[in-house]
Amino acid sequence: MYRPLPTYLTIKSSSIDGLGLFSTDKIDANFRIGLTHIKDYRFENGYSRTPLGGFFNHSDEPNCVVVYEDDFIFLETIREIESGEEITVKYTFYNPNK
Repeated sequence: MYRPLPTYLTIKSSSIDGLGLFSTDKIDANFRIGLTHIKDYRFENGYSRTPLGGFFNHSDEPNCVVVYEDDFIFLETIREIESGEEITVKYTFYNPNK
């Protein structure tokens, strides 16, 4: 059965902005959460977002990074994430503070 998000993630209201991506279980450090974007020049910034890529928010002190591999972007943890914690990255496509 297709699941747009892994079972250990959920989407809910974020104190950062709008909706956010949150863990429902502890996630290990250096863990690849999944595919967030696929190269496609028909879309803004040249990428099409997956459901996973549509809900993580920006932080200057993120708990995840995006990893570019060929025509794909993946989300990986940079430290252990506790259950209930919001998944964040430091945005590189644009400045969220403008």
